[in-house]
Amino acid sequence: MAHSQAGYVGRFAPSPTGPLHFGSLCSALASYLDARAHNGHWLLRIENLDPPREQVGADQAIIESLKAHRLIWDGEVLWQSDRLTAYQDALDQLLSAEHAFHCSCSRAQLASRNGIHRGSCIAPLNRNDAAVRLRTNHQTYTIDDRLLGPQQHRVEDGGDVVLKRRDGLFAYQLAVVVDDAYSGITDVVRGSDLLSSTAWQWLLQECLNYSHPRYLHLPLLTDDKGDKLSKRSHAPALDNSCAEDNIRTALRYLGQPSPPPLGSLDAVLTWAAQHWHAGAIPHSDIVVR
Repeated sequence: MAHSQAGYVGRFAPSPTGPLHFGSLCSALASYLDARAHNGHWLLRIENLDPPREQVGADQAIIESLKAHRLIWDGEVLWQSDRLTAYQDALDQLLSAEHAFHCSCSRAQLASRNGIHRGSCIAPLNRNDAAVRLRTNHQTYTIDDRLLGPQQHRVEDGGDVVLKRRDGLFAYQLAVVVDDAYSGITDVVRGSDLLSSTAWQWLLQECLNYSHPRYLHLPLLTDDKGDKLSKRSHAPALDNSCAEDNIRTALRYLGQPSPPPLGSLDAVLTWAAQHWHAGAIPHSDIVVR
């Protein structure tokens, strides 16, 4: 595993479906400060596994925004598009152990069974035309969240999640688990919209004999209607020319103390890491006006 010499290894893992916006800046900043406050490593992974959804140039725009905001990662960028062999190896391991299975059922067919595969699929003549799904179980996992406290998740509530799509693309749930293990990630700091994915990822970690990282799920930034700021909702891109103002605003949203005037953004971030208090982060979503 990479970077396993550190006691703390965190990461920021955006998908290049558009430029960074204020919600993604808060996630990046929180994970960065949490890593620096623990004298740990902070890694950058670009999750470019879904070409149909990706925006041309978004990957470089994300990198430039992080640099402009002085959120500088350790080591090389990890590109998921370079990791296809690792995902296939993990998938083969899951299939061999019968933790995963080929499935030709449609979403509509599974909807009547709460997303859980029961009985036999229509046997595909060519398994390349089938998805691969994780075989769920009936366990309830109690996963301790550093901000929200113990969270109970039943894997079966989410159904048999897809690990590899019919079109041959590897799915997020598999790739994130394989890459977190490869990079030796000890702490995942991310938005609470991904809280529901944690049980699947916990199960996958067990099936693949990976260690479980610690989790901290952040409140979402929403508009007045309660809709999450996201690329899909056309949240405006960050203005890189206002980097220090953006960082100070993000610190306020994250419930952190306001740094004094320090003369440089690097000094602001150093001060913020020294005064970082994860317990001060709001538990409920934050309305951005």
